[in-house]
Amino acid sequence: MPNSATFRLEYPPTANNLFRTLTKGPLAGRRVLTGEAQAYRKGVGQQLVAQRVPRRVLTGKLTVKIVVRPPDRRARDLDNVCKAILDSLKVAELFADDSDIDELYVVRGTPQKPGHVVVSVAEIAGEATDSGELFGATA
Repeated sequence: MPNSATFRLEYPPTANNLFRTLTKGPLAGRRVLTGEAQAYRKGVGQQLVAQRVPRRVLTGKLTVKIVVRPPDRRARDLDNVCKAILDSLKVAELFADDSDIDELYVVRGTPQKPGHVVVSVAEIAGEATDSGELFGATA
């Protein structure tokens, strides 16, 4: 049976708030992580430890399922939450690299204050699902 992990994380910052471009000094023009993004990455590591999620046990091709429970009913782009989550899980060493993710499923759940996400990561047994099969497309 493939290895897997399921856990809950705090609601992530939007992808729009992960980086900023420096405008002054010798590093002007360089994109850097915002303080909010750095804090989220650190927090993800702490949350995984608190939930006893083992590190570096997931290898090979992976499938990730994310249930997003926003903090309120405001309109939000669902895809904007993925970047912070996946990058943070890589930094927290749940898996070697997010380029190993072959399947990514994201669904919006009902809003729940203060907002959170439930993430399930599993190794793919055998080959990844062909997207043509998954969506009924023909080559």
